[in-house]
Amino acid sequence: MQFLELKNFLDHKVEQYNCVDFISNDPICIPHLFKKKQDVEIAGFFAAILAWGQRKTIINKCKDLLSRMDNAPYDFMMNHSDEDLKGLLNFKHRTFNDTDLLYFTSFFKKHYQQHDSLEQAFLIPEKGDDAVLVLEKAQSEKYLSIEDSLNHFRSYFFSLEDFPHRTKKHISSPQQKSTCKRLNMFLRWMVRNDCNGVDFGIWETLQPSALICPCDVHVDRVGRLLGLINRKQTDWLTAVELTDHLKQFDANDPVKYDFALFGLGVEKIL
Repeated sequence: MQFLELKNFLDHKVEQYNCVDFISNDPICIPHLFKKKQDVEIAGFFAAILAWGQRKTIINKCKDLLSRMDNAPYDFMMNHSDEDLKGLLNFKHRTFNDTDLLYFTSFFKKHYQQHDSLEQAFLIPEKGDDAVLVLEKAQSEKYLSIEDSLNHFRSYFFSLEDFPHRTKKHISSPQQKSTCKRLNMFLRWMVRNDCNGVDFGIWETLQPSALICPCDVHVDRVGRLLGLINRKQTDWLTAVELTDHLKQFDANDPVKYDFALFGLGVEKIL
């Protein structure tokens, strides 16, 4: 396809898939169960991290997990007792198990004791900066590097003492050459706000123009068919290459095309 033809085609597909009908069969339905900002963040984070395998299974596993927290994840993180933690035991999805879950719980409690939003976990502090100064500095920047933010987040996430080494495989980073599909998807949910009722747009410092497109198997395959990906392997630079091509269609919101590429792939239109 020529540039304008491809742009019009993808714009049409974004309109088709970026709507509330998309929600019910996608893991994003999990954070949509909540209204409180911190509940949305925690539920969304778990839904993104557990997003591998069949979507129906992912959704069911997330609902099981949240029911173990009395469907109040933020309150659970902040106020759980040792007895409450026993309810998390034996949870498992693929290679994610209760050891990982207990560490995630420790991380969330520690983070939210100091910050009111998970967004601050993705903002890079300088030595001596407090939370307010980090936010002010980030907001003064026109463009925050998502690559730097993701590398910082992984380091920050595993900054608690005695973290389980096995849990490190569940939080990826560009430094490991990963596409960071799950974390990029989570960032899309939290950052984009186009009033279509799918993405939440509850974060104000990270900007849609800086986001990197989540590169799952459907998006990767369709991106290659449409000539948006030329790189042979699939890694962080592949996700960057795809996003750079998508910025030619919309520099302010390139990741909206995730809807089009994913929808085309999952429905096997391409």
